[in-house]
Amino acid sequence: MKAALFVLLSVWVALSGAPAQAHALDPGYLELRQLAQNTWQVSWRKPDVTGRPMTIDAVLPESCTPARGPEPTSDGVAWVSVWVAECETGLGGNSVKIDGLETQRNDVLLRLQPLDAPTTTLRFTPDTVELEIPQQPTTFAVFTSYFRLGFEHILEGWDHLLFVSALFLLVRDKWRLVGAVTAFTVAHSITLAFATLGVLNVPGPPVEAVIALSIVFLALEILRRKDGQLRLSEQYPWIVCFCFGLLHGLGFAGALAEIGIPPQDVFAALLSFNLGVEAGQLLFIAALSAVLMAWRFMTPSGSGRLATYSIPVAGYAIGCVSIYWLIERVSGF
Repeated sequence: MKAALFVLLSVWVALSGAPAQAHALDPGYLELRQLAQNTWQVSWRKPDVTGRPMTIDAVLPESCTPARGPEPTSDGVAWVSVWVAECETGLGGNSVKIDGLETQRNDVLLRLQPLDAPTTTLRFTPDTVELEIPQQPTTFAVFTSYFRLGFEHILEGWDHLLFVSALFLLVRDKWRLVGAVTAFTVAHSITLAFATLGVLNVPGPPVEAVIALSIVFLALEILRRKDGQLRLSEQYPWIVCFCFGLLHGLGFAGALAEIGIPPQDVFAALLSFNLGVEAGQLLFIAALSAVLMAWRFMTPSGSGRLATYSIPVAGYAIGCVSIYWLIERVSGF
């Protein structure tokens, strides 16, 4: 019945190449904090690319001195440079540019903190490498920027999507699947909020390793499944998904912590990021459902033996990738 998903997962495994990182491309981050009328503190974080800073650079308006910062230093996660710029005509109405971004796949977030206006967040993309600083920035930009960030984050997170795929293959009853997805959503929303607000502080590497382990567990459940005999994970999938959702929420929080959130717009950034994650997750589930419906339409009489073998093969494919991630992440402690 779900044989077509095997093809999808096979292509997925081939394209992913069992990536070492769950999220291969982290965004850059530029913060402009006003210290005085024409004085701004600049904090610039470049993503790390195989131990070297990505070949992009933040360029302030010509009226600012200096317009570029010093050589960055590594903090173990990204490459950071901090400097103070004097901007004679201010920043409002002038443009900030990210040199070299047009050749990359990353985005860059810009957080602007004026003294007499709300903090706002803008977004550079490979198609939009130059942005005009608004005269009166609003917090609405935070919501739209972080929603898109959450949406893209989930669609680029192979481990989170593989978990959802395994759940989709395992749980055949649609109402149990709805309950499981709801429990997963509630759980990762809780830990995402707690970790972002500083209530929880869990190291990232163990979290990423346990996330891989959660996918291994679902792969084993797929392989052990027998018709007419519901396993605990099938009878009460919301319990399993709630527990693992707590861990996946910590993974989302780790990504959000690397980017940073505006102190004055924590709620808006957290809510919009979480909504973006959910939108991406629902889109992915809808895509899987569309594949299944198309397969049923193309083979109305059933797929017979192909359906019998495709689910175990998909389970082995999911298991192999997740075990590779688990070993790699544990060895990287």
